[in-house]
Amino acid sequence: MSSRVVLYDTTLRDGTQAEDFALSVEDKVRIALKLDEFGIHYIEGGWPNSNPKDDQFFQEIKNYNFKNSIITAFGSTHHPSTSPERDKNLAALIKANTQAVTIFGKSWTIHVKDALRIPLERNLEIIRNSVAYLKQHVPEVVYDAEHFFDGFKDDKEYALATLKEAHDAGASTLVLCDTNGGTLPHELGEIIEETKRFLPEAKLGIHCHNDSELAVANSLEAVRRGIVHVQGTINGIGERCGNANLCSIIPNLCLKMNIPCIDEENLKKLRHVSRFVLELANIPPNKYQPFVGRSAFAHKGGVHVSAIERNPRTYEHIDPSLVGNKRRILVSELSGKTTIKVKAEEYGLGISKDDPVAMEVLEEIKELELQGFQFEAAEASLELLIKRALGKTKKYFELIGFRVIDQKQRGEELPVSEATIQIRVGGQIEHTAALGQGPVNALDNALRKALEKFYPQLRNMELIDYKVRVLPGREGTASKVRVLIESSDGKDRWGTVGVSHDILEASWQALVDSITYKMYKDEKNNKNKGSN
Repeated sequence: MSSRVVLYDTTLRDGTQAEDFALSVEDKVRIALKLDEFGIHYIEGGWPNSNPKDDQFFQEIKNYNFKNSIITAFGSTHHPSTSPERDKNLAALIKANTQAVTIFGKSWTIHVKDALRIPLERNLEIIRNSVAYLKQHVPEVVYDAEHFFDGFKDDKEYALATLKEAHDAGASTLVLCDTNGGTLPHELGEIIEETKRFLPEAKLGIHCHNDSELAVANSLEAVRRGIVHVQGTINGIGERCGNANLCSIIPNLCLKMNIPCIDEENLKKLRHVSRFVLELANIPPNKYQPFVGRSAFAHKGGVHVSAIERNPRTYEHIDPSLVGNKRRILVSELSGKTTIKVKAEEYGLGISKDDPVAMEVLEEIKELELQGFQFEAAEASLELLIKRALGKTKKYFELIGFRVIDQKQRGEELPVSEATIQIRVGGQIEHTAALGQGPVNALDNALRKALEKFYPQLRNMELIDYKVRVLPGREGTASKVRVLIESSDGKDRWGTVGVSHDILEASWQALVDSITYKMYKDEKNNKNKGSN
């Protein structure tokens, strides 16, 4: 697809400079293939010769055919102490055998004088010679003008001179970098206009960092000023505060600025691409992230929900399905009867907002939230609550009693936790015990052990997250706690909640809801299969 703006992704290089963000070679290959499928125009794979992982990536990536993307190798201008022909960095870029390479050079006199410690004229020579040499071996050379905006503010004649050297030597694109992330949008726009007047025939790009929370805004302003090449990372991952977030830039370009840089059908994969990268890096997603976050189109207030039902545009700036997201209706003490109706419909339960059951559920939710319950992250507990109000619940087991012992025998040894439990299933009593890593884990193990004899499908279920929040009220150990549990059976994930002054009781409530929801979900799925 043709577009007047090309997207240049640097997640695999600049993104990996972020704290706690690491990718294996296999991860990088999988992400590159996903970005190609998505429709990104350029994918910066790494810096050859800087580490063995990137060298291996460029070797491995040759085994794949890319339909939409150009793989790019990244590096710097040649070292001041040598020539382009003898520079190991440039040799590694050529050896990577990519269709395009990107090199950065110094635009700011402070860096030339204090970091490189060379004359200003020597830096211009290095830029010119590096680009010219690479052009002899690589089809396309992109030049990143590092610290361009800071350099322009200090000495605009010199900053512009560095661009002219790269342009005259054959660079296809001159990328203006806000490397420190401190430039304001109005400053950036004015500097771009002056740069365009200085080099009217040059193709310009933008590379922004997010240290002032302006990377996306600056990137969009750059495009508004005529920039045709935009660099960024998926989810804004990057060094310090991150890079310009392509998950926000892309939908803003496509849907707000009418610049279709990604196909409409591919745009619907945006949330999937965002989550895919985070999953491979083992980083929890930011639920509040615009466009792709789980809360991006979540509505909690009753007035909002009522308006959304009549016309989604009242509280949504775009249709969430355009970026692969979905609308979520949250239930809380702020909810109205319309919220309960909408949530019941989500669960396939018919209920009118004028139904007395809706008011009953609403009052119960408000009472529970007064006690400390929250259902935004525990929708399985909420669905079970609505089912109980409608008289559609099924009791899969009954607790007779449990006991948990935490025993510490020596000061240097960890405590040993053991839970004993007695339950009744269909008139049959099961009495068992289990050890665990702490009392809650022991209780969970004992309950599963007792139930798996009757419900073997529980073996596929696991607890994947467990959070405890001390609630305000009484101080210290007398406080109430809220326990949130997230469970999975490999196909679905669901959240449940419990609240009590006793952490074991709160955990028990959430565990029971989690297991009950698993049984209910499987039963519902089996019925649906049988009816098809």
